[in-house]
Amino acid sequence: MSVLPVLNRVLERQVALDFPHPGLPEGQLALLRLVEERAGITVREAAEVLLMKPNNVSALVTQLTDQGLLERRQDAGDKRVAHLHPTPLAASRLAEARAIKTAHLTRLLATLTDGEQDALGSALGALNSLVRHLHPAG
Repeated sequence: MSVLPVLNRVLERQVALDFPHPGLPEGQLALLRLVEERAGITVREAAEVLLMKPNNVSALVTQLTDQGLLERRQDAGDKRVAHLHPTPLAASRLAEARAIKTAHLTRLLATLTDGEQDALGSALGALNSLVRHLHPAG
């Protein structure tokens, strides 16, 4: 069994149960999180990071813009390029979801022994290194 995907799904399910707002499809949520992390990113850049086609990201941008969660700002030098920014509503909801997830994760980590927590900390460093090697743009 792949432990990390299962852990993530369990945590996401807990967040969904506790989150008082309508949930977003996975693709929209991934894009919104990326735009929050890299405000001003373009559709093409987002597509590269998310390993998606630009036209699919563009469709997600339209959906999130229609929901009031994303803003497109035209590039001053090239009117064909739009820079993506989260709206205050999006930032607030992402922060709320993060707080819920952090609370659940903190509660779960408290059930581990000190040795298990140390081992987990060491493993996370190695996993981060692997991700950087596999997907340097991420």
